[in-house]
Amino acid sequence: MAVEVKRKQNESVEALIRCFSQRVLQSRVIFRAKDTAYRFKPKTKRQIKETALRRQSNRAKRAYLLKTGQIPDESQTNRFGNQNRRPR
Repeated sequence: MAVEVKRKQNESVEALIRCFSQRVLQSRVIFRAKDTAYRFKPKTKRQIKETALRRQSNRAKRAYLLKTGQIPDESQTNRFGNQNRRPR
């Protein structure tokens, strides 16, 4: 994985640095390092089941509250959850 650049005769330091940075980009060393740094563990089967059950129970609770009128219908509220009011 080592990136190596040799200085040519009469080559300036700026050109050498430019060549080195191009080689690093082409070798994708930085991409691989960032990819491993921000990697998340995949969810286990148990975690997937628990989140699915939680979503299902939340939907059932919300449907019950809507049906009984304990929370207002979404068509009566605007995007931020406030009741429709006169504009200021």
